[in-house]
Amino acid sequence: MELSPRSSRIIGTLEPDPPRILGRREFLIVVGGAAAYTALRPVDAWARRARAEAVALQPWALPAEAPAGGLDLARALVGAAVLAPSDWNTQPWRFEVDPGSIRLLADVQRALPTSDPDRRGLMVSLGAALENLVVATRAYGFQPTVHYRPNEGARGVVAEMTWLDGGPRRDRELFGALTERRTNRRNYDGRGLLPQVRAQLSAQVADGPRLHWLDGRDALRELADLVHDAVHAQVSNRRIQAEQHDWLRTSLQAAEQRGDGVPVDALGLSGPANWFAGRYYDPDSWFLRFGASSLAKRAREGVRSAGAAALLTTTARDESAWLLGGQAYERLALKATQLGLAHQPINAPLELDRFRGPLLRRFGVTGEEPLMLVRCGHDSRVPHTPRRAVSVVASFRNS
Repeated sequence: MELSPRSSRIIGTLEPDPPRILGRREFLIVVGGAAAYTALRPVDAWARRARAEAVALQPWALPAEAPAGGLDLARALVGAAVLAPSDWNTQPWRFEVDPGSIRLLADVQRALPTSDPDRRGLMVSLGAALENLVVATRAYGFQPTVHYRPNEGARGVVAEMTWLDGGPRRDRELFGALTERRTNRRNYDGRGLLPQVRAQLSAQVADGPRLHWLDGRDALRELADLVHDAVHAQVSNRRIQAEQHDWLRTSLQAAEQRGDGVPVDALGLSGPANWFAGRYYDPDSWFLRFGASSLAKRAREGVRSAGAAALLTTTARDESAWLLGGQAYERLALKATQLGLAHQPINAPLELDRFRGPLLRRFGVTGEEPLMLVRCGHDSRVPHTPRRAVSVVASFRNS
């Protein structure tokens, strides 16, 4: 076989091609491809690691009627509890089930000790799970009783719920919202909340926690600037960001493999901040400065787009008050869901001490402890985030 002159240049070394000069457009394409490869390498490794650690997931569905068997009823009640929200979707709870009782325990392995050193967010999350237990028990036609910190919280038990047969079926509307509730981090459409809607939301908060409202474009813009600064400061803190980065998932599929965490897509970002999340929010990356800027701007836009903001406060700064506050927040979130409202807790101004006082002043509040900052408004429904299955978080004793 006789090779052509061009073939001889490809296979042999007799006549090498002269070096080729890249044009400007080709150069930018090559550089962009290299940057994308560098940025996405940790994402690929992240995804492979997630695939290896898959866990069973809890479906976002509940029996409409109370299951007949005691064990099946307990599974349904815990299934309602795990649909509660938690900071970064860490799901810091465990459950111990005996006939006629469910104990709620803090899972400290899923706490956020750097960003939540006083365990405020942890207790709020546990309170939300506890309220879901109560709502589901009432809706199924039982009478629940909650014992707070039984035996002074021995073994990490924060509450125990028992129930009796009989009584009217209550909280059916809130029960219907359990599987529909979502944390919506996208921009809302700016429409305000009607007075009667705010009244229905406020009615969910009673006996301890207090609810304060803020609306009006100027007031929301001032609050948005404070939130921007708090988020920027928090993300720029590499210790805090390292902790939170562990709960960021590159996709919904990655979150489903682990059964927890927040998918990047749920943050409502766009452009490079969404594409290169593996670098933008990595505390060891030079790109973190861009991630801090992107998330801070996104948080500011989110507050500006809200119809109103609500601040939940307590008069005491202790875990019992925070647990009750978590119950109040969950009733508020379920009612908002039932009314078709979007909502999102915003934690950064609460987790950095220097922003707590200015936050209270924005709402005209003194002498109280800020517990939860929530923006509310109107937007279309967003996908749910995964939950670990009942079998993963609960232990059952039948005797």
